[in-house]
Amino acid sequence: MTLIYVFFNFIDNLINNIMNEKLTVLGVKIEDRVKEAGEVQKVLTKFGCSIKTRLGLHEVSSDFCSSSGLIILELTGSVDEQSKLHDYLQKIPGTVIRKMEF
Repeated sequence: MTLIYVFFNFIDNLINNIMNEKLTVLGVKIEDRVKEAGEVQKVLTKFGCSIKTRLGLHEVSSDFCSSSGLIILELTGSVDEQSKLHDYLQKIPGTVIRKMEF
């Protein structure tokens, strides 16, 4: 095999892996941020290497700050670690977890 053939074969495999990669997104609704945010943060820290992207949302204005919130997580890594993260979050009272897979 020539070096060029090996290189193109590698690139082809890499592109196929990227195109076939499963994308998992978790939505985490926190009913009472004051009560549950600390425990949620502990779990997110524990599984930090499984979180590629994290976005936190809550209603806020000059005279109002919502007690509930929503965290959107794009996951990476092994399916086993992703499942553990999901299960740990689901065990926290006052949280609702939804999973999307593409």
